[in-house]
Amino acid sequence: MLAAEEKYVTSVKDYSIEFYNVIIDYVPRLVSAFVILLIGLYAIRFISRMAKKIMEKKEVERTLAEFLSSSLLWSLRALLFVTFISKLGIETTSFVAILGAAGLAIGMSLQGSLSNFAGGVLIIIFKPFRVGDTIEAQGAIGTVTDIQIFVTKLVSGNNQTILIPNGILSNGIITNYSVAGKRRADLMFSLSYDTDIKAAKTIVLEVMNNHPNVLKTPAPEVLVRDLTDSAIHLAIRPWSKNEDFGKVSSDILEQCKTAFDEKGITIQPFVRDVSK
Repeated sequence: MLAAEEKYVTSVKDYSIEFYNVIIDYVPRLVSAFVILLIGLYAIRFISRMAKKIMEKKEVERTLAEFLSSSLLWSLRALLFVTFISKLGIETTSFVAILGAAGLAIGMSLQGSLSNFAGGVLIIIFKPFRVGDTIEAQGAIGTVTDIQIFVTKLVSGNNQTILIPNGILSNGIITNYSVAGKRRADLMFSLSYDTDIKAAKTIVLEVMNNHPNVLKTPAPEVLVRDLTDSAIHLAIRPWSKNEDFGKVSSDILEQCKTAFDEKGITIQPFVRDVSK
């Protein structure tokens, strides 16, 4: 009985000594791992701030700057985490494999979101439009108010917010009305065949030339667009600045109608063919 107790005591002492030796050997590794973690967090914060300042000086697009800054921050954090656990003596090969498998599964389940993410990156890099531009895309027309990584926000003329996923937006046709700074209105009047075409064109040109918001260069145009069975189609093309486009279009139509009435020029109503 005494021999068994002595053997038990000896075993406990041996385990205690072994545990103590392990702790003594592991403490320097633990301390160095946490030192690396603290220094790494400070370095990451410093690098992130420096990157933001550099992008501000270079006048990088705000959305792109935020995206690049965030990507850099999380990439450095992931690298620091792998270094930290490696310093603790944890095998990183299997850990990285698990992360890769999880990333693949998440990527397959979020294919639509990844497509929007990629589209957002393309829009931010190639800049087919900027915040404040008026664009037409995916059947919607509005002013761009925000370009995010996954969606682009537009505000329509009647103050409705439109969200377009960047995936389909980057792969579709985009009409940007703001890039050139000026825009041509394509208006039309249908006139009777009794109309003196030269007189009508003179009246329209006079109306456009007298309007303060119609640009002189490029010069406004008026021409015969088509001769149908029932009417002469007169195309009216004034140029204006983007901000004056709506007003110019409305004013020209109204003033031309008034001038035609004064000169006795008849506007031909639309005639529907009901013979079939």
